[in-house]
Parts: sequence; structure tokens; C-alpha cells
Amino acid sequence: MPSDELPWTEHPQQGDESADLGLLAPSWAGSAVAGLTGDAGYLRALLDAEAALTRAQAALGLAPRSAAAAVTAAAAEPHRHDARTLALRARTAGNPVVPLVADLTAAVADRDPGVAAYVHRGATSQDILDTATMLVCARALDTVLPDLARTAAALRRTAAEHRDTPMAGRTLTQHAVPTTFGLKAAGWRSLVLDAHDRLASVRAALPVQLGGAAGTLAAFHAYAEAEDGRPPAPDLGSRLLARYAAETGLAAPALPWHTLRTPVADLAGALAFTAGALGKLAADVLTLSRTELGELTEGSGGGSSAMPHKTNPVRATLIAAAARQVPGLAAVLYGSLAAEDERPAGAWHAEWQPLRDALRLTGGAARDAAELTAHLRVHPRRMRQNLDATGGLVVTERLVAALTALTGRAEARRILDTAARRTAERDIELPAALDETLDEALPMAPCGALPTAPCEDRPAPSDGPPAPRGVPALSPSRLRQLLDPTGYLGSAGALVDRALERPEHPAQELP
Repeated sequence: MPSDELPWTEHPQQGDESADLGLLAPSWAGSAVAGLTGDAGYLRALLDAEAALTRAQAALGLAPRSAAAAVTAAAAEPHRHDARTLALRARTAGNPVVPLVADLTAAVADRDPGVAAYVHRGATSQDILDTATMLVCARALDTVLPDLARTAAALRRTAAEHRDTPMAGRTLTQHAVPTTFGLKAAGWRSLVLDAHDRLASVRAALPVQLGGAAGTLAAFHAYAEAEDGRPPAPDLGSRLLARYAAETGLAAPALPWHTLRTPVADLAGALAFTAGALGKLAADVLTLSRTELGELTEGSGGGSSAMPHKTNPVRATLIAAAARQVPGLAAVLYGSLAAEDERPAGAWHAEWQPLRDALRLTGGAARDAAELTAHLRVHPRRMRQNLDATGGLVVTERLVAALTALTGRAEARRILDTAARRTAERDIELPAALDETLDEALPMAPCGALPTAPCEDRPAPSDGPPAPRGVPALSPSRLRQLLDPTGYLGSAGALVDRALERPEHPAQELP
């Protein structure tokens, strides 16, 4: 194709070719978190952090109110700052705050030259970037938490509706014992609520950062002394931190945390947990929506470019993809805890992109989970068909318990092991295999040798021939009862009821 026919040559207004709009990241593309964590969102947060700092100083008499007004007004015009230019200029200083401060200072000087010196006064670049990062995280989590609440509410409805819907429980990919879909959905909901609680706790604790050059806040003391001619009160730093927190809506930390990265590590853990919790839901949906199982269907699946018949579980697929990525990103963030001195070379810088990616992926997964659970289609008939697929083997645990009273546990287990093997090897139904195995095993036991009532006191089965002397046989009616998987659900219903007593937070509730 000639160069003059390339779309980016014909349409240069399409934007910067280096911009990441999520073309290869459908997990988060178009989500609210994507916009809040983009370069424009970070630029907005950086400017907000600078303006809040000047306002905090003005509130304590460390800057004139006119400076607070001028910086706030200039910071309210992010369109005056080009993110790409700032990014390129950031290579000189290693972070975007240095060029942004120069541009913001010039913008304030255009408004009021006499107060331009109060831009960024006393702060260091990490104070502003860390505070801006916490603002970005807070704004992002304020969209994730409602999505998690919506997901939990949808799962509550599903669990209640299918409280007693039987299905096969599966362990190590194989049928185990019967369970209910209501119990499975209640389990999903429990994980989602756990994730919500962890993220809400972290969200409430996100702190501002303010320590100055090396965490002592000394520059603020120096400027105050220079203006007043006397040393400021020793609690100046604490009061300034509290006011800065109030101006940003973030928490006030006990200490500057330039190299005390608890806030980032806690957030990393909560994001990884959330992605994993949603990933569990997605993994189950992906398994149960397989063609050969067909127990679940996404309400609006995706199509295939080659196969018209397919309706792919796209929402679950994207959630699963996010769940595989976020733990690795969290590992990088945990690794940055080992930060040397009062400002590290590299550990701090290594956090920026992984944290943004983790926020985006988790936010996208929460969005997709809310959509998935709101429209999930459940197929009880297929669940029952699959539950019956083993011809009763799914309740062999129950049969062992029933036979144990007649033969002892070891012999009961041997009998069921043999019967189960015969069903597979000879392709016969479990009742036939069990009858055959019992006939071989039990007549060998003399009357009275087994832990049962004396043979003479045993009534003959009402729907079959009398049991031979010394054979504690199961009647056909009792065997049918034992083989009914819907009669072996244990406390599933009660467990669902108990789980649903735990309330979820309203979707509109924010910390």
C-alpha cells in the first residue's frame, strides 16, 4: 500500500499513534477505570494535588489566599498542558512532576506574577506524584466498588432462586457428590463481598503524601520562619498534613511514606484478591458453559469470526484473563517495599505502570462481572441430566455410609469400590453392579457376625424375596432412595440461607 494511502497519513487527526486506547486490552477498554487512570486522568490528579497543597498552606497562613486562588484556577485548566510533551520532558528528571511544575508556575504567573513562587513550595516531586496516584486510585475504586455491589446483588438473587437446584459437585474435574447451584452462587457472592470489603478498607485509608525532600517537612518550617522571623510551632508538619488531607479528601498518614510503601502494597493485595475472586466466578462459568455440559450460558455471548454456531462466554473469558495478570503486577508492587534510603532509585518508579495496569484490569473485571451476573442464564434441566450421567456413582459416598451400618466401614468401602469399577469396566448400571457385588460378599458372613440385628428379627423386604439368612441386603426401594442424588444434598439449603444473611453494600454507596 503506498504511504499516501495509509489511514494514519490520510487521517492524522485520529491522534497520537503511541496512545494506548485498549486495542489489545478488551478487559478494560471503555471502562470507567480506563478513563480515570489514563494520562489525562493522571494529569488531572497531579494538578489537583498541587492546588490542594497551596490551599492547605494558605489555610495555615503559610501562603496568601490569593496564591491558593491563582494556583487552583490555573490547575483547573488541564487542557493547557500536553500530556505527550510532559511525558517526553519527564525523561530529563525521571518523573512528570518537574516539567508540570514549570508549566503550572508559568500559568500562575500569567494570572498573578506575585504568587507564582507559591507553586509546589516546600514539596518534592514524590509528594505530588504519590498524592496524585492516591487520588487516581480513590477515583478508580469509587467506580469498582459499585460494580462489585451490583455483582453481589445479582448473585444474591441467583442463589436464592436456585437454592435447591441440584447439580453435580466436581472435584479434580470429576463428579464428586451432589450439590446445588444455589450453594455455588452463594460461594461466588461470598468472595465478591470479601473483595468489596478489602477494597473499601483500602480505599478509606488511601493517604496523601507530604514529606518534603527527605521526609522531615523541613522546607515548610524554613519558609514559615523566613516569613515570620521566628521558628514555627513544632507541630507545623502535622497540622499541614491534616489540612492537605482535608483538601484532597484523602487520609492523613502518621508519617511521610516515601519509602514506607504500605498504602501501595495494601492496594496491590486487595486488587489481586479482587481479580482472583472474580476469576473464580469466571472459571466456573467457563467450565459449566462448555458445550458438553451446557449448565450455564452468558446472557449475551460473543460470536466467532469463523464459526457461525458459536456463542462464546466472552465476559467470563475477559475476567479470567484479568485474574491471571493482576497477581503478577501485585508481585512487582510488593517488591517495591524493599526501597532504600529516604527516596529509592527505581523501586518507586517501578510501581507506576503496574499499579495503573492492576487498577484497569480489576476495574474492567468488576464491570464485566456485573454484566455477566446480571444476565447469566441457568439451565437446571442440563444440571440434572449431568447429575444422572454416572448412573448413581455420584452418591457412592452415601452408599458407603448406608452399608457401613451393615458391614463395617472397610467392607462397605471395598464393596462400593468393586461395584464402581464394574460399572466402568462392563458398562452396566450401578444397581446391577452393586447387587452382584453384594451377592458375592455378604452371604459369606455368618448370621450374627455383622453389626446388625439378629437374622431372625429382620423382616423380609416388602417388595422382594426374603433376604437369605445372614445377608443384610438393601431392599430395592431403599436402594432407589439412596441412589436419588436430590436426597443427598446435606446442609446445602441451610448454608445458602446462612450465606445470604450477609448484607451487601448498596451499589451507590461509596466510602
